[in-house]
Amino acid sequence: MTNPNPDENRLVLIVEDEPQICEILMTYFEREGFRTVTARDGELALMHHRSLRPDIVILDINLPKRDGQSVLAEIRSRSQTPIIMVTALGQDLEKLLALNMGADDYVVKPFNPLEVVARAKTVLRRTSGSMNQIEAIRVGDLEIDTSAYIVSVSAFGKVATQIDVTATEFRILSHMAQAPQKAYARSEILDTCLSEDSDALERTVDSHISKLRRKLEDAGATGYFESVRGVGYRLKSR
Repeated sequence: MTNPNPDENRLVLIVEDEPQICEILMTYFEREGFRTVTARDGELALMHHRSLRPDIVILDINLPKRDGQSVLAEIRSRSQTPIIMVTALGQDLEKLLALNMGADDYVVKPFNPLEVVARAKTVLRRTSGSMNQIEAIRVGDLEIDTSAYIVSVSAFGKVATQIDVTATEFRILSHMAQAPQKAYARSEILDTCLSEDSDALERTVDSHISKLRRKLEDAGATGYFESVRGVGYRLKSR
């Protein structure tokens, strides 16, 4: 049976430091069947985005700790999560900058919360097709299915071989595969992919990478992980 409400149970991350506005947005989104989570500053917003993987983000520009433009840039460096920016009245430069940096839409304060919910629904409809298209990430002979959590290798024209990876190894590989050739610092890999383990050290990253490299090589995929002296690792696109 088709779900009459396609937005039911979708998670909205509301990033807003004004409690009253935050509460109003939560109320209106939840009335439409969405789940909500909030963040009052930019650093918490990024933590929630990494750990909870929301379906859409409502992101204010003026935030404590890290401003909205910085949060937008970091999310876009690793994800295509739809983002609606919230700007102050008359700040046309902020609107243009947000759109140029990858925001999907923007609303201007003061706003009608019904309009924000309507815009979120429109953005989700518009982006759902493209989001589905990138569920499988290809890097050379590697294919990473982010919806099924499957990594496979099609080396030397052979039938694809599925690789048995741990959840942490999968997060590392899928994160690095979004920007092949980029040099990833150990600290970034640690914060992004091992955030659930607060006691993890940077040398833990070396251990995970070593195991991943060995598993790929056993499946015929060699030379993908390259050490970058003084930085960390690069996933080479062969």
